[in-house]
Amino acid sequence: MKLLIDKTGMNRSLTRMAHEIIEKNKGVENVVLVGIKTRGIFLAKRLKEYIDKFENTNIVCTEIDISFWRDDIVDGSYEIHNLDVDVRNKIVVLIDDVLFSGRTVRAAMDGIFHNARAKEIQLAVLVDRGHRELPIRADYVGKNIPTSTNENVVVLIDEVDNDEGIYIE
Repeated sequence: MKLLIDKTGMNRSLTRMAHEIIEKNKGVENVVLVGIKTRGIFLAKRLKEYIDKFENTNIVCTEIDISFWRDDIVDGSYEIHNLDVDVRNKIVVLIDDVLFSGRTVRAAMDGIFHNARAKEIQLAVLVDRGHRELPIRADYVGKNIPTSTNENVVVLIDEVDNDEGIYIE
């Protein structure tokens, strides 16, 4: 694997994304951060830390398990997991590590709508690598990394991997 962005670069990107979320929404009064399981959760928590620090607030942050809404799992063995916060009339910022085909984001939006009708859904991703199969784009991007379809972008996070960085293999 080839290192593209180290831990410092990742933190710079997340800091910038936090500022962009605050700026676009004119504060965070009505904003809820929702991390997509697994790595999106940890990125959401980091964005929460930055936003709380910059805005002297305590923004709501939660997670979503999209297993039930995925279109590549057909055995029906997954349960619906409800959000633990009310997103009705809120601006939901979905957070994930890598945006590729758009199918994960579509499943996450289905999960959000299952819970309630959000006022708006925005998307924040650490890496946008292109190759969309659905008409989905990110509102906040840490880094655009053009790839071929046979390459993989791997995001390692300390909380999960005991290492941190963005790699290509």
